[in-house]
Amino acid sequence: MKFVEEPTVRTKQMTMLLVLGVILIGSNLRAPLTAVGSLIVQIQGDLAISSALAGAITTIPLLAFAFLSPFAPKLANRFGMEHAIFYAMIALTAGIVIRSIPSVPLLFAGTLLIGLAIAIGNVLIPAFIKMRFPAKIGVMTGVYAVFMNVFGALASGISVPLANWKGFGWQGALGAWAILSFIAILIWLPQLKAKDELNIDAKQTKSSSMWRSKIAWSVTLFMGTQSLLFYTLMTWLPSLLQQHHYSAEKAGWMLFLMQFTIVPFTFIVPIIAGKMKDQRLLSVITALFFAVGIVGLLSNNSALIPLWVILIGIGSGSAFSLSMMFFTLRTTTVRQASELSGMAQSFGYLVAATGPVLFGKLYDVFGAWDAPLYLLLGCSAFLVFVGWQASRDRLIPQ
Repeated sequence: MKFVEEPTVRTKQMTMLLVLGVILIGSNLRAPLTAVGSLIVQIQGDLAISSALAGAITTIPLLAFAFLSPFAPKLANRFGMEHAIFYAMIALTAGIVIRSIPSVPLLFAGTLLIGLAIAIGNVLIPAFIKMRFPAKIGVMTGVYAVFMNVFGALASGISVPLANWKGFGWQGALGAWAILSFIAILIWLPQLKAKDELNIDAKQTKSSSMWRSKIAWSVTLFMGTQSLLFYTLMTWLPSLLQQHHYSAEKAGWMLFLMQFTIVPFTFIVPIIAGKMKDQRLLSVITALFFAVGIVGLLSNNSALIPLWVILIGIGSGSAFSLSMMFFTLRTTTVRQASELSGMAQSFGYLVAATGPVLFGKLYDVFGAWDAPLYLLLGCSAFLVFVGWQASRDRLIPQ
């Protein structure tokens, strides 16, 4: 009896390690970025950098996403899926440690390394789930997304308390996340013995028709605009709220609230969108959540700030989910979907990268948050336009 059960027990243990590995990798793909927003003021004061330069702390990873995303499948082909993810986690850990050293060049060098590592994870983990969990793609993708957003929210909330704990400072608060990535590396080690069962096609494909498609550009601009809104607010919301007499710690928890609000909508919106013939009404409502939240921040009504933050969180979660849905709803084949995803994420993150720096520059020029917030309000209006186009019941021609 023992010899019959042993393989089953071993298989269950390996499956549990695999699931735990995916959860831990997902947990590391947003937290190292969201941890920064609550600490921007401390970092600026300690290193004497401008608001525009501080905004680049968020912009650099977005540029890394834009430029490295198309090459991640080639890395998986060269080293194997499991090994490529493993090396990305090592790079992430190194980047977190380097970033926590109090030096402007090392701050940005570590940030770049973090961005490159997360870019690989962003691209490969969904493909890995499809490869290893073919019958549980929806469930595992949901689990992965939840832990990514929960830890992203948690990082925003606990960064300032960590920085204030026993003289940790912003360096210790940012460096502490290397513990989580190191645990992920250890849990991932058994996967290095596995053989890839699916070879990712890293060859160049003729996707010129995709780049000429108005539908594809609508999806790409929707992806880029919603990313710009999210990453700009993730970077600057705590600093903005401190102008409303919020403490750094309380402002950090407001950023946590925004990101925690995102979590349920990453599940709800895809279900609703999948049942609709087209998603135009849903995309307009999504943009309105952003707009109302931003107008609320402009109103200077401090008592209602939690409400404005929640509305922005609903908009962020809904817009991100719609972006992911458009990759399949507007295409007819898996190859088309992957091409659209690559186009939208690469160019879209390039658009998003301008947000935090431009927002910070406008604050430096005007000395107030009104002008930067009007910029985001304009982006919300643009989201209505591109969302309307991307949401129409049409398919990209093959």
